[in-house]
Amino acid sequence: MSLTSRQQRQTAAELRTHLDAIGLSEEVVASHLGFASERLVRTLSVTNSGDPGDVWLLRDYLVQAAADKGVVVAPFTILTDASRRQAAVWFDLHTAPRHNFSS
Repeated sequence: MSLTSRQQRQTAAELRTHLDAIGLSEEVVASHLGFASERLVRTLSVTNSGDPGDVWLLRDYLVQAAADKGVVVAPFTILTDASRRQAAVWFDLHTAPRHNFSS
């Protein structure tokens, strides 16, 4: 299961929208996910050189962080819950950590 270049661009834009909406810096997100900054940049750009599992991990983290903060963001159009179930067959998906906004 791989994304077309159009789907990669759309997903990258949606990841960025979620990241901007929750107001966390790339440094904070990278640290919380255990990513080096270069790994987060690759993941945010949804390039073929990155790990698809990282894209799903970041997506899940951002969705949960938005919900925890009470921020309403348009749902992902490519990385849907249904496509997540399919991706789990192909990739080693992990549970995303939660960001504690009270700290």
